[in-house]
Amino acid sequence: MTAETPTETRATDDTNDTNNVNDTNDTNNVNDTNDTNNVNDTNDTDDTTDATDATDANDANAVTWGIELTPEHPPEEVASLASLAEDEGFDVALASSHYFNRDPFVTLSQMAEATDDIRLGPGVVNPYETHPVKLAAQTATIDEISDGRAVFGVGAGDRSTLANLGIEREKPLRRVLETFTLAADLWDGQTVTREGVVTARDASLNLEPPSEKIPTYVGAQGPHMLRMSAKHADGVLINAAHPRDLEWAAGQLEQGLDERPDEYGPFESLAFASVSVAGDEDAAREAARPPVAFIVGGAAEPVLERHSIDREAAGAVSDALERGELTEAFGHVTPEMIDAFCIAGTTDTVADRFEAALEHVDGIVVGSPLGPDLEDAIERASEALSIATADR
Repeated sequence: MTAETPTETRATDDTNDTNNVNDTNDTNNVNDTNDTNNVNDTNDTDDTTDATDATDANDANAVTWGIELTPEHPPEEVASLASLAEDEGFDVALASSHYFNRDPFVTLSQMAEATDDIRLGPGVVNPYETHPVKLAAQTATIDEISDGRAVFGVGAGDRSTLANLGIEREKPLRRVLETFTLAADLWDGQTVTREGVVTARDASLNLEPPSEKIPTYVGAQGPHMLRMSAKHADGVLINAAHPRDLEWAAGQLEQGLDERPDEYGPFESLAFASVSVAGDEDAAREAARPPVAFIVGGAAEPVLERHSIDREAAGAVSDALERGELTEAFGHVTPEMIDAFCIAGTTDTVADRFEAALEHVDGIVVGSPLGPDLEDAIERASEALSIATADR
């Protein structure tokens, strides 16, 4: 199966958004029975100083391998890819969520039927297009269908995509936090009332997920969302591929972990990296052009500066995207942009990049485009992951 041209970046938080994190003025606390800590990130700054990595409290040698499967293909085809990923040793498969693609939860239900052990979840949904109570019910349904294998990937969504739907992305940090704490209470069988950024009155679920706990992973790339995820969630999906970005992100996570209550248990950091792998280096890099164009188009100035990406070159990509000239935008992507924002190349090249990434994170989610041929890319990515961890 060949990869189709993606038309949107993965939806996490926007690095151009300081998130208006003035939540100390918000009197609506998050009524999570396990969490009395407010999101007091008003003192956070966008410090891009390199820092030490944030490691999982679990066995340091344990590495989580995940894969992103996009429902641009029919659910039965994505389910077949999930089965292949399970056979190749991946631990978790995430179905991406974009309004123009097939529904991720319908796709996940077929992925559940086609697999036995691999964990499954959305990667990632946002609480603007769908109400958080509905997201909790959908995820609980996947947990039920899969006999307790669900994970919950949630983020703030892509600002430009939400704007296409007439949705204003207000208070993203607070909304994401309230979404997953509310979901945890619903999964615990509670009847929930909230009057914060998220409103719910006497809400409950008519099903009980089989998992004792459905883990939440927050899609993040900006400093505030990274710190919040480390303080409150079970894990993070860092929207980055380059060790330089992952090292910076790890420093933000360390700040959040310093304030994390012990009773929350271990925290896992995963690089949600754009990957393109093939037998031919040039073919792999060519397949990386579309996702890299969209990453560049949405990249914040500090991110571009971190990689010495020419501002004029990045502007040419952004301008073409805004005009809907996709072919032109992809043509403006430079080799330096591919190196910065995608792990692209042969199996050995990708293995070297995986090994470098693992200096800063606990695992890797292999994200789109995967490669010019999806089945071949899944097999090659698995091989690269094995090479990268051979000495661990």
